[in-house]
Amino acid sequence: MIEFNKDTVIKLYPIPTAEVMPTITSFLIPGEEAVMVFKTVRDQVVFTNKRIIATNVQGIIGKKVDYTSVPYRKINMYSVITAALLDLSCELELNISEVGKVRFEINGSFDIIKLNRIISEYAL
Repeated sequence: MIEFNKDTVIKLYPIPTAEVMPTITSFLIPGEEAVMVFKTVRDQVVFTNKRIIATNVQGIIGKKVDYTSVPYRKINMYSVITAALLDLSCELELNISEVGKVRFEINGSFDIIKLNRIISEYAL
């Protein structure tokens, strides 16, 4: 479950951008595109060239979905922790104004430095 207002670590796995939820695609504005997509069991976090969109699928059958959109301009600070030889997960920590700290742990083969560059490009 992805909730930006909780002080928890959100565990994500990278997936191809083509696997973004169709409903998220319908939210995108002209000129906006998914750059990186991550998932939990049922939820997704999509980094676009304009914002971060998180889905929180609720209920047993998943008909109710909460969509949270965070523009990059709301990011005050961010940090990345790269993977190590024995610990293959990497981390992204965002400090978002009016929300607070959000931590993502990304498992699997993933280039956190590339994500750092993307956030830098859009947030700075």
